[in-house]
Amino acid sequence: QVQLVESGGGLVQAGGSLRLSCAASGRSFSSYSMGWFRQAPGKEREFVAAISYTGDSTYYTDSVKGRFTISRDNAKNTMYLQMASLKPEDTAVYYCAASQAAYRLHLSYEYDSWGQGTQVTVSA
Repeated sequence: QVQLVESGGGLVQAGGSLRLSCAASGRSFSSYSMGWFRQAPGKEREFVAAISYTGDSTYYTDSVKGRFTISRDNAKNTMYLQMASLKPEDTAVYYCAASQAAYRLHLSYEYDSWGQGTQVTVSA
């Protein structure tokens, strides 16, 4: 398995931006598809974005399309989530996750390793 650590969360006003990072260690990062999920208080964990192991393919949930960008740097064993035009409804704990699957990356059970999460709070 790969070990994952998120960073970059914080408090931001609506309309602002944040960049989350997910640093990986352990087994080869470049062989994993990666994803971001989030969980708001009282709600289930939901898919945000995913990226293929090469970085050539990206996937987003509809609510973040055009505002969030997922990327990865395999040389640095790091994945990113650039978030712009943030809304109060984006407030949640954001988790990064690693998967050995190439498909169905919107499904949490396809992921083998999870980080501890980082809090993102967007004020109105």
